Amino acid sequence: MIIVTGAAGFIGSCLLSKLNKEGFKDIILVDDFSDLTKMKNLEGKTFSQIIHRDDFVQWLRDNQRLVQMVFHIGARTDTTEFNKEIFDKLNLNYTKAIWNICVEFGLPMVYASSAATYGLGEYGYEDNQEVIEKLKPLNPYGDSKNDFDKWAIKQERKPYFWVGLKFFNVYGPNEYHKGRMASVILHAYNQIKEKGEVKLFRSHNPDYKDGEQLRDFVYVKDVVEVCYFLLHHRKDSGIYNLGSGKARTFLDLVNNTFKGVNKTPVINFIDTPADIRDKYQYFTEANMTKLKSIGYNKPFHTLEEGVKDYVENYLEGKRYY
Repeated sequence: MIIVTGAAGFIGSCLLSKLNKEGFKDIILVDDFSDLTKMKNLEGKTFSQIIHRDDFVQWLRDNQRLVQMVFHIGARTDTTEFNKEIFDKLNLNYTKAIWNICVEFGLPMVYASSAATYGLGEYGYEDNQEVIEKLKPLNPYGDSKNDFDKWAIKQERKPYFWVGLKFFNVYGPNEYHKGRMASVILHAYNQIKEKGEVKLFRSHNPDYKDGEQLRDFVYVKDVVEVCYFLLHHRKDSGIYNLGSGKARTFLDLVNNTFKGVNKTPVINFIDTPADIRDKYQYFTEANMTKLKSIGYNKPFHTLEEGVKDYVENYLEGKRYY
């Protein structure tokens, strides 16, 4: 039996699809399931049971003997939410509770951290656990993820196998429900379809031209491949980056989205909102050496490959993975 929390969400539902494709059917889905738009992510997929997230901690304690792996993907991911109590409850304390049960009963655990922990990148983007204490996230979401990472590495008692994955800018199918928190590709696609043009934030940093801000965009299919690798690897515990390893510009991303729908690019630049301007990341790029060093050797999609697959096979026709 495999547990997937956040199972109705973007990455969780794609992980469920990957597990199904590999023959795993005895899967327990954990989420709040109140957002009916997210339930489309689960259509056509095979699983054993759904558990409300409020009931899961007790359920895990009662059923631990049946569990093979816990993928704790669920989290509050809204970077525009500034109520620290929400993040303490859902991202920090909830994850601690799951961790402690995994310790008590010897269960392996993979959980979602985030590249938001790196802040402005003052200490680089290397997944060196000695740096975690120094990191300065830019919002309460990033703080909550870093707070758990810091807590985890300080624990004397840890699950026999555990991994925290610092997701960079993940994009791909099954994110239709995410609204303003969806990837730039989905927003660009919708703008192209509605208006034939895309609006991007202009640069307010003299070191970067408009549209040449750089991010590490990673395709969700690569993310779930790494999760699947860890299901079988179960050694080399620690915190790992999970990005493509290659920073690309927003212009690259949008131009490839236009290419996917066979339209000539029309891009207009707008000011970055003043309230987030000083919290804006102009560059992120995952150092992927650590993951590769433990034997993960599958190639990642290039931005061109990922956007082409996403646009042509999912966004066109609003299909799901």
